[in-house]
Amino acid sequence: MGPVRSELMWQAVADAVTMAGGSSLLDVLDLGGGTGGDAVRLAQSGHRVTVVDPSPDALASLHRRGVEAGLAVPVTGVQGDASDLPAHVAPASFDLVMCHGVLEHVDDPGEALDTVATVLRPGGHVSVMVAGRNAAVAARALAGDFVTAQTLLGRTAADWDLRSMGPRRFVVAEVEQLLVERGFQPVESSGVRVFADLVPSAIVDTEPGAREALFALERILRTSSDFTGFSAGLHTIARLDLNSAPSDPGGNSATL
Repeated sequence: MGPVRSELMWQAVADAVTMAGGSSLLDVLDLGGGTGGDAVRLAQSGHRVTVVDPSPDALASLHRRGVEAGLAVPVTGVQGDASDLPAHVAPASFDLVMCHGVLEHVDDPGEALDTVATVLRPGGHVSVMVAGRNAAVAARALAGDFVTAQTLLGRTAADWDLRSMGPRRFVVAEVEQLLVERGFQPVESSGVRVFADLVPSAIVDTEPGAREALFALERILRTSSDFTGFSAGLHTIARLDLNSAPSDPGGNSATL
């Protein structure tokens, strides 16, 4: 097993794939997928994967990673982001969209999810991973920064100021509401890294069996309502309504 944090993040991807199609091969879009750590692993399982990311350097690293992995079918890398997605991929062309670590940074999370809906096939799934606000409040309080902790506690994702407060933080209800308002039906919401970011690495790396035990504990607690809200990461898998008709907000979609 690799680092617990990385394995927990990968397990969230695996959960989404299972929910989206089980053993079936999928067309997967990894929005903001960066250097392709998840994308290459998905491609090794046979899925057809496209990464859309604004960084040319990240996409170059993605290509190298794919070559080193010896992929029979390479991951497709496209330079872009949520705002111009319809210009790069065809509507209704994916079974699963991975949207991990994206909504924290965009100007309008709802608009980004509207765009995601256009590239999903009806009945397709989106996997949304965002940073948890309650975990950020706890982290600031434990660091003795009580003023910032109170400020974070008093904000919502809707009135978040990216310029003064940094990346947006969410609670589960906000993520689910954004999805429902855009024609998605949340299937499962869970916490990722309930304790993994808090346990000293010296304990995890030196105590026999500690890494495996922490991973097992995280997997038990991830769907517990008593703990999910305090997770560093909030993961929601949602299905696009079968009756949703994708539109092309950009008016110039291209088929890859």
